[in-house]
Amino acid sequence: MKGTYILILKMDREKILKVGRLGEIKFKRGFYVYVGSGMNSLIRRVARHFRRFKRMRWHIDYLSVEASEIVAFLIPNKKVECELARDFARRFEPIEGFGCSDCNCLSHLFYIRDFV
Repeated sequence: MKGTYILILKMDREKILKVGRLGEIKFKRGFYVYVGSGMNSLIRRVARHFRRFKRMRWHIDYLSVEASEIVAFLIPNKKVECELARDFARRFEPIEGFGCSDCNCLSHLFYIRDFV
């Protein structure tokens, strides 16, 4: 199965993480929404984000191993990753450059202090 996914990651406390070539990023306490795609295997890609021990390959790997909770939503058979990222960028606080090195989006990761 191919498609797009949305991860919601919870950070219980503030933490500074070195994220590949992006360098150090200060992650605040709260929730982060990440938009990605798995055009070879959606299930395998999303399952990888739940593993604690993995080779750090993508920006989201650095955050997913530190998150206290992760929830995933799958959108099968649709490549709407960038459309969702552009919409989220208008609504939430983007973490500039995160997860979008292969497209022209501002970000694919967004901060939300709390869900109401």
